[in-house]
Amino acid sequence: MDKDTDLARGRACYAAEAWFEAFERLSAADGATPMGPEDLELLARSAYMLGRDEEYVAGLERAHGRWLDAGDVPRAVRCAFWIGHSMLFRGHHVRASGWFSLGERLLKDDGRDCVERGYLLIPLWLSQMGGGDWQFGHATAAEAAEVGERFADADLVWLARDEQGRALVNLGRVHEGLRLVDEALVIVESGALSPIVSGIVYCNTIAFCRDLYDLRHEREWTDALTRWCDRQPQMVAHNGLCLVHRAEVLQYGGAWTAALDDARQASERRTQGVLNQIARGQAFYRQGEIHRLQGRPAEAEDAYREANRCGFEPQPGFALLRLAQGNAGAAAATIRRAVAEHTRELERAGLLAAYVEIMLAGGDVDDAAAAADQLSAIAEHQDSYVLRARAAYGLASVALAKGDTTAGLTEGRRAWHAWQDLEAPYEAARARIAVALACRSLGDDDTADLELHAARAVFAELEAGPDLAQVAALARGGPGTDTYGLSERELEVLREVVGGASNRQIAAALVISEHTVARHLQNIFAKLGVSSRTAASTFALEHGLV
Repeated sequence: MDKDTDLARGRACYAAEAWFEAFERLSAADGATPMGPEDLELLARSAYMLGRDEEYVAGLERAHGRWLDAGDVPRAVRCAFWIGHSMLFRGHHVRASGWFSLGERLLKDDGRDCVERGYLLIPLWLSQMGGGDWQFGHATAAEAAEVGERFADADLVWLARDEQGRALVNLGRVHEGLRLVDEALVIVESGALSPIVSGIVYCNTIAFCRDLYDLRHEREWTDALTRWCDRQPQMVAHNGLCLVHRAEVLQYGGAWTAALDDARQASERRTQGVLNQIARGQAFYRQGEIHRLQGRPAEAEDAYREANRCGFEPQPGFALLRLAQGNAGAAAATIRRAVAEHTRELERAGLLAAYVEIMLAGGDVDDAAAAADQLSAIAEHQDSYVLRARAAYGLASVALAKGDTTAGLTEGRRAWHAWQDLEAPYEAARARIAVALACRSLGDDDTADLELHAARAVFAELEAGPDLAQVAALARGGPGTDTYGLSERELEVLREVVGGASNRQIAAALVISEHTVARHLQNIFAKLGVSSRTAASTFALEHGLV
């Protein structure tokens, strides 16, 4: 094809959000004869949407120079801003600062009033809010929004207003901030924003809602982001983060198999571009969580270690894994360190529920009680329904440990209702265990059995092996006294089998060889009179062996 045909086709593909074809056609046209700055920007943005960060920056640098040659300083400054923005999020802070400074100098020398002055406020509010200065960050974002409105630039207006919403929430004006976030969703879904800014607003807002523990907003924004990604099958840049957010939402909703699949895709297939690299650590952590909950300790540990290698701290999941493996001391040391290190309220909130569980397992009821009270206070201050549900479960667990069955029942019911309302079946089932324990302590065995039966059904559907084993033990008031001739080591192997572990996983968990595991299984089958792992698991659960 000739240059004019490639150029026309490239522009058309860009407008149709066919990013790969747009990049190919525009590259071909540029190779034939160097393009003008406007088309170079289209080429650069196509590269961005494909996760080709270096080519994105290279295209913008060329466009920047061409705009300067043409005497259009504001358009050159716009390119400088986006180059700096890319550098900032790729960790090249010195180069980012250089491009932002260049843009400011060019505007100062040019003297014109233009919307780009508002864009150059973005690095300032990012620095302010990143340092926890929400008041000044809000003021800077408001100033940028006013500039955007004056020049009718929807991208700047909604980048700024979305950040205003985040600042307001962190200033304690939660409802006011979330109303801005709700309005931003309407705008971004309308198609009023450019593709790059749409992706930024989607991903930034979902991360913000997640940090706020606002599951309802996270679900709605994630659904919207999924639809946006589905309309652009060639897009690469935001797919990894989309899959990670969707995996978390699916896990909360009880769709663990689908969540694990999305998390694997994000870690294994969506690796091109800085945003997908950021998503990988979160994706591995999500895999670790599901493996842990389904009783696959070896896979969980591998996933947590990969998350850490990618720069994502795998807490509190890694500490809870150590607890599940019977190493309460290591679990306590890890979670104490993590809580002490994270001083911001919402960061601590994500660790405190696990802290309560681990402290109670180690018999430190007073420390667990203090953590549960702290989590409850944060939940009220942040007006977070998810944190209230977590706090109620923690308070119920502490009350039961102290023998206060009335408080345990009240808080357990509160946690159950909250998780039910949030459509989070696993967490709701765990709350029902607390209710069952309280009812049993109060002499109401019938209600306790009903609650245990309901919880067991959820755990069975989710294949949550460790929780199934716990319910089986509780249903009989604890592990049975008749071990059917099984040795202590054989009982340990059987517990792992009930949790869904493979021979390799059992060997890793118990620090024995796979050959030894196979020999133990043969002995277990013979003693129980069964011929399969499934039959052995069923026998163990029915007879209270685990």
